[in-house]
Amino acid sequence: MSAQSDHSKGLLLTAIGGLVLTVDIPLIRLADGDAWSILMLRTGTTFVAALVVWAVWRAITPDVPKLLPGRAGVIVAGLYGLGSITFISAVYNTSTANLVFILAFNSMFAALLSWLFLKEKPRTGTLVAMAAMVVGVLIIVSDSIGTGNLVGDVLAACSALLIAAAITISRASGRDMGFTALVGVLFPFLVATVFVAKTGYRVEAPWWIVFNGAVIMPFAFFCLANGPKYISGPEVAMFYLLETVLAPVWVWLVFSEVPSRSSLIGGTILIIALICHSLWQLSVLRGSLPRAPQDEEGQPQPSSS
Repeated sequence: MSAQSDHSKGLLLTAIGGLVLTVDIPLIRLADGDAWSILMLRTGTTFVAALVVWAVWRAITPDVPKLLPGRAGVIVAGLYGLGSITFISAVYNTSTANLVFILAFNSMFAALLSWLFLKEKPRTGTLVAMAAMVVGVLIIVSDSIGTGNLVGDVLAACSALLIAAAITISRASGRDMGFTALVGVLFPFLVATVFVAKTGYRVEAPWWIVFNGAVIMPFAFFCLANGPKYISGPEVAMFYLLETVLAPVWVWLVFSEVPSRSSLIGGTILIIALICHSLWQLSVLRGSLPRAPQDEEGQPQPSSS
């Protein structure tokens, strides 16, 4: 497969994964439960769904990705697992605006980690796109910054950093991590189970979380976890920003919470930045590919092989 095809596949995978992930927060809100109960049900169904899909895949063909590909897989699974805990905790301890704002910085974290550890210096175009996204996110939450709880804000920052670290290690290993992020939910499931046993279980509409854990999360994280095989860490992280743009839209449609003018303006900037950056990356890649030899009239010459 050519470099251009690989890059296009990576963009498509991460775009689909990022888009599906945008319904996560609305589904959590629809379930109406306490944090540990939601986390237990969400991660438990995700883990079971991942094992079922993996078992069926293996029964069809032996060429199935490993659940934990080596030491790197174990580390990546642990990072995603910790990220699940900090994310759910942040949902219940800070405002949604603050949460999506801080999570949006996982692209900056990924760029920094890739630069420091993988020596992948971001291109100027990527830095410009990231700057535009930061501006867009700042506009979205301009009316809400500072209203969230400090503990929740710190947890959201931890979640963004953990995701960025997982992306960076996946990129460095070059291995198929499609199931690794899903297996990683076993750790937060066990932690949540302990707390639920002490505090009790409460989820008013569990079917939303079952759907979220069994369908939405496995599909989204399978796509996003495979992205680093084909594109850079900062590029993968930028598609997590789709949640910043679209989650308020879904909340508006489901809960009749009308997005503010700032959300619409900032969301437009983010979408344009993502589209322009992807198109720019494709054009740069095409320009770097070797061209077929041509004759004097500019027509491609047949290969001598």
